[in-house]
Amino acid sequence: MDWLIIGGGIHGVHLAARLLGEAGVAPERLGIVDPGDRLLARWRTSTATTGMSHLRSPSVHHLDLQPGSLERFAGKRKTRKPGLFAAPYARPALALFNAHCDRVVKTFGLADLHIQDRAMTCTVDCDGVGVEFASGREITARNLVLAIGASEQPEWPNWAPRDDRRVQHIFEPGFDGWPSSSQTVAVIGGGISAGHVALRLLDEGHQVHLVSRHTLRQHQFDSDPGWLGPKFMSGFSRERDLDRRRALIADARHKGSVPPDVRGALRRAFKCNQLRWHEGEVEGFDARRNGLELRLSTEAVLEVESVLLATGFSSGRPGGAMVDALIATASLPCASCGYPVIDSALRWHPRIHVSGPLAELELGPTSRNIAGARRAGDRLVDFVLTNGTTAAG
Repeated sequence: MDWLIIGGGIHGVHLAARLLGEAGVAPERLGIVDPGDRLLARWRTSTATTGMSHLRSPSVHHLDLQPGSLERFAGKRKTRKPGLFAAPYARPALALFNAHCDRVVKTFGLADLHIQDRAMTCTVDCDGVGVEFASGREITARNLVLAIGASEQPEWPNWAPRDDRRVQHIFEPGFDGWPSSSQTVAVIGGGISAGHVALRLLDEGHQVHLVSRHTLRQHQFDSDPGWLGPKFMSGFSRERDLDRRRALIADARHKGSVPPDVRGALRRAFKCNQLRWHEGEVEGFDARRNGLELRLSTEAVLEVESVLLATGFSSGRPGGAMVDALIATASLPCASCGYPVIDSALRWHPRIHVSGPLAELELGPTSRNIAGARRAGDRLVDFVLTNGTTAAG
């Protein structure tokens, strides 16, 4: 096998399509490893849980090759069904985006390349990268792409118990804790996911408390669009100090922010007393047989039946023990923040490329999102076309 991609999410699927459709890699020479029952399984379950109707990103950010593909897929403007795109920036409906993803998977035959398994160890030698799976299967590939996101490391507050099913993180793998009947629910978080979850709960007839450490921060995107081009990236690329790059990334990201439409919906719910909002920290938690008690830094005490954490993901390097062991055995360089030191082709090693969070010290603050997947695809395709389809091999 010439190319093995670990990760069947947004990045893995897009990179596979680019390698097949633009770089000339033969389908029988490529595989996508992901434990889900289908590609993009985690994306679908996570977005469905939040109840989001439209993506935050514009229509040109999708998984196909050409930027205008999603717009064409939606049909002619005059005959389109209403609601397929939301203003501003023609943000696609989630259902439309997912249908377009299905079309990409079908067009490139990616389902046939899906290896439904979990990569456990990776070993580099002169012949390639050997990968051992949870099933015991082993594959050696000439080139490995780590398209690993942060989806398996949701951020849990210190106060939140892991052994009480009434307290759950919405992004925990296998999440099944959505309230099935009318309940009083506390949603913890101040970003777009928390906002979507609170609004979905209201629509389903629950009594909702939204608890956030800060006021609602409004930003259309999770970072300034200038980070997608030379406006900001030229200076970022000239910066050789990786600690400084990490600081630039942290400053650029609008963590815990919501776009105007979500903020507007939340504010309307506040004014109508449908949603109770609390700006403060959770400083105390008590689990009782008949409910849960949250004590806030504002001295407010909330009595609820369940708690949903929408507190995002850990900022630590993704990949867990597998990546930790690979770093040790292959002597892979890392910055002081623990993230890979890579070249312009996103190579961590002559046989190992990275995408998503692992590539952010090269691609900047947009590296994790759909636009970041497309930029990673540009780098990878350029590398393969310059070096040949087998690249390091």
